[in-house]
Amino acid sequence: MAIHRNCQGIKRRDCLKLGLGALLGGGFVDALRLRATAGNNARANTSCILFWLDGGPSHFETFDPKPDAPSEIRGEFSPISTKVPGVIFSENMERLAALNDKFTVIRSVRHDQNNHGAGNHYMMTGAPTRIPVSCGAFVSFHPSMGSVVSAQRGAPDGLPPYFSLPSMTRSGGPNFLGARHAPFVVGDNPNKDDFRVRDVTIPSGLEDGRFLERRRLRQELDTFHRFQDRAAGDPVLGVDENFQQAVSLIHSPAAQRAFQIDREPDQIRDAYGRHGLGQRALLARRLVEAGVPFVTINDGGWDHHSEIFPKFRTQGRELESVVAALIEDLDTRGLLETTLVLVMGEFGRTPKISTLADRKTPGRDHWSNAMSILVAGCGTPGGQVVGATDRRGYSAVENVYAPENLVSSVYLKLGIDPDTILYNNSGRPTHLVSDPHPIAEIMG
Repeated sequence: MAIHRNCQGIKRRDCLKLGLGALLGGGFVDALRLRATAGNNARANTSCILFWLDGGPSHFETFDPKPDAPSEIRGEFSPISTKVPGVIFSENMERLAALNDKFTVIRSVRHDQNNHGAGNHYMMTGAPTRIPVSCGAFVSFHPSMGSVVSAQRGAPDGLPPYFSLPSMTRSGGPNFLGARHAPFVVGDNPNKDDFRVRDVTIPSGLEDGRFLERRRLRQELDTFHRFQDRAAGDPVLGVDENFQQAVSLIHSPAAQRAFQIDREPDQIRDAYGRHGLGQRALLARRLVEAGVPFVTINDGGWDHHSEIFPKFRTQGRELESVVAALIEDLDTRGLLETTLVLVMGEFGRTPKISTLADRKTPGRDHWSNAMSILVAGCGTPGGQVVGATDRRGYSAVENVYAPENLVSSVYLKLGIDPDTILYNNSGRPTHLVSDPHPIAEIMG
């Protein structure tokens, strides 16, 4: 797996990994223990797949080209018509242009957090950072969308309710909701022939008979009265309960099916693309199909201070092909009605093309006054463009919204009241979102 670094030299990595370790040595048992009190409210049958484009994708090279702007703004790519008359995208978005009646593009979300750490936090949580943070910071002042969904919704059949592939975003954690609501990270590449999710199957070398014998021995040892006394709050009992949950997951047909991506027909796998991003999107579809309510695909390398035009000819077009394949697949299966698809990053990019002193080829820098966000499914009307930027793409100027409004929209689509009051570790009340008003145009 390639390691992407943003302009601060930060690796795309997890600040908190709850991956799966050896079955009897902790790993998933510990992860289950940490989320033992996960919410299990009545579930709406809706889910979200979030493509997080870490670094901040350019709105000019995606959904908001400015063909009438000077060359130092409009860049190298031409605009193309979409399926919706009067709407244009960049030529890099060719497949999505043909599907424009299936999704909405928001061009008018903006904020004032112009570095990676703060911008990531604001867009992932709907809450601005409380104090100034550095560009490369991994910050958590408020629970992320995925963690809130984990706490409010849960998931069926013992599956974790919040996944992140192949790593956690820097502000994708649970904060005061507790580590049990951190994402379940699947770091392996689903495009590999030997792809497997650790501990979802019995570890190799521990044949079924030995596994069952160890389970029986554990049950016999756990017959002491103190292990059965729930009132005493013995932590060993909690570990044992989560061991049983881990065993249940191993024997869960739903869990087994969700991760067996090799069961997909070659035609479907080829449509998504035989590469890491494409197969992670396919795995995300399989997870929401199994009932997982929130999946993040953390895709790094979008901090294009240089080489923005060659990168969009490869990375940009690969992304749009994957997103188009997912939308088409969900629509064909009747899942687009209940699955929200989001494509976004922490901000857009500067209108003026620049070449920084330490860069050899042109790029665009951070720009939080304007960005483009793709929203599909879960009742979102298709063929819309919400809001607008000025004629040179400097700022959102029409139907302007904040990250709070976007996050409130996500919660409402997933059956969660954005006006909910949460209580942090010290018992202080905290608004789930400070402004619970959604983006009306995408609510359907």
